[in-house]
Amino acid sequence: MVSTQLVTGTAARRRRRWSRVRRDRWGRRAPAGLAALLVLVGLLASGCGGNDAPTAAASPRSGGTLTFAAETEPGCLDPGYDPLNVTALIDRNIFDSLVYQAPDLSFHPWLAERWTTSPDRRTYTFTLRKGVTFHDGAPLTADAVRATLDHAVAPATKSLYAGSLLRTYQGADIVNPTTVAVRLARPDASILQALSTPFLGIQSPRALTRPTTQQCVHPVGSGPFSFVSWTKTQRLALRRNAAYTWGPNAPGARPGAAYLDGITVSFIKEDAARLGALTSGQVNAIAQVPPVSARTVRGNGLRLLTDQAPGGVFTLYLNTTRGPLTDLRVRRALQRGVDFTALTTSVYFGQYARAWSALSPTTAAYDRALENSWRPDPALAGRLLDEAGWTGRDGQGYRTRDGQQLRIFLPYPAQFLREQRDVLYQGIQASARKLGIHLDVVGQDSGTYTRAVATRTADIVAVSTQRAEPDILRLLFGSAEVLSKGGYNVLGLRDPTLDRQLDEAAASSDGTVRRRDYAAVQARVIDQAYAIPIYVPTYLLGTSTRVHGLSFSASGDPVLTGAWLSG
Repeated sequence: MVSTQLVTGTAARRRRRWSRVRRDRWGRRAPAGLAALLVLVGLLASGCGGNDAPTAAASPRSGGTLTFAAETEPGCLDPGYDPLNVTALIDRNIFDSLVYQAPDLSFHPWLAERWTTSPDRRTYTFTLRKGVTFHDGAPLTADAVRATLDHAVAPATKSLYAGSLLRTYQGADIVNPTTVAVRLARPDASILQALSTPFLGIQSPRALTRPTTQQCVHPVGSGPFSFVSWTKTQRLALRRNAAYTWGPNAPGARPGAAYLDGITVSFIKEDAARLGALTSGQVNAIAQVPPVSARTVRGNGLRLLTDQAPGGVFTLYLNTTRGPLTDLRVRRALQRGVDFTALTTSVYFGQYARAWSALSPTTAAYDRALENSWRPDPALAGRLLDEAGWTGRDGQGYRTRDGQQLRIFLPYPAQFLREQRDVLYQGIQASARKLGIHLDVVGQDSGTYTRAVATRTADIVAVSTQRAEPDILRLLFGSAEVLSKGGYNVLGLRDPTLDRQLDEAAASSDGTVRRRDYAAVQARVIDQAYAIPIYVPTYLLGTSTRVHGLSFSASGDPVLTGAWLSG
């Protein structure tokens, strides 16, 4: 076990499987304006440590209602609009997807029983299962698929995430009632992964004709559970779809009807209250056990299941367009002058692994060569700042140049603070002060924060993103992926070398090419100090011993469809 990369249990097995599947799959087949910023306000993104072994139990039994306590509440249950992780967790039970991505990253049939790709890889033709019905009685047809995809990209939807997954989508042609051809503007190796997410779950075409408000509060899909009710700020109820027989027959999935009669999702924002609800038996499972409470969960005879999130790790993205961080020497001084390993261990009690790349270790094409490749060196950081001309000192001990203080502005959205990031910021701030850097960390309301990022007055934006596809790097660092176009490159980084590598990787079906390009991107991001990865977000799922069959999806979210309760 490497001290800075503690990965055991399910996470380690998953990483070993992915290295094999990645070679096979890649070798053989291939949000707009200010609204998009909400994705990066900490809503989208959320491992290490082994999972607790379940106690011996009889075969799965049907019946009962699982009560799950979530730390956040959806703003809207329309998967084509809302970007929240909790929305994905809930909607995965209500909506099915065209294809299924297994935890080992392989793709399998779901609502599409098969698909083919055109020679130019710009058209994917899906043949749909027969006999599938939506919860409102409407049958699954090619029209439903087209309506769902068109809805996600329609300007009227104002999608905060799903639309960004369909950047290359040009439209869908109805070949016949059970066959649909999805057209792309250019080859896109990430399209199957996009279509596997709950954000592009297929919606009832009847439901999509309703007003937007109805879409948000009463979703209609074809999944193993149907929507029953939603009492805002309190709970949401789902009911078992007894007719369900069309789930994916693949690893990590349940093809038939669910065991549970229903699922109740309670919304408990406070960590202590959520943990108390679990230990007292009021709920069966809770989202996001605080790292400091991991031992408490195990000590109370409960279970702790963990899973490292794929996608973009929690990272400090540095503003290269204005201010002191336009100077590579200052960026590198911040990168090398803080002991991020020690901070991560101290704040997260070993539950979250230190990150070395902007890409999570559980994402295909992760470059392990970066691990331990850059270490803290305050002396080097000091020399770099001297070379950059920040040699003076003011009365507070901060460095100055030409009478100006070396001040770096890091705002964060106080409303969406999570994972004790404020404590982490305090540690970084203290280390920066020793270097003579005034790191100005300010908690703001979401509107003020949005303006600071949109106008690029922020010197640092700190976020994590979640997606089981390395193309997330293009959304984070591609020059064209700016905020005004719905991208995540909110600070406007422009690097032609990165663009060439990212575009080539996205368009290629050659696994070797993709791994090479994505590795080069990760290395260049660290070499140029465009971003400083801090830790790998990890889902800490606490459950009672009555709960069985819970798992994690390829995207790192809990899967409730195969769960059951013992007596």
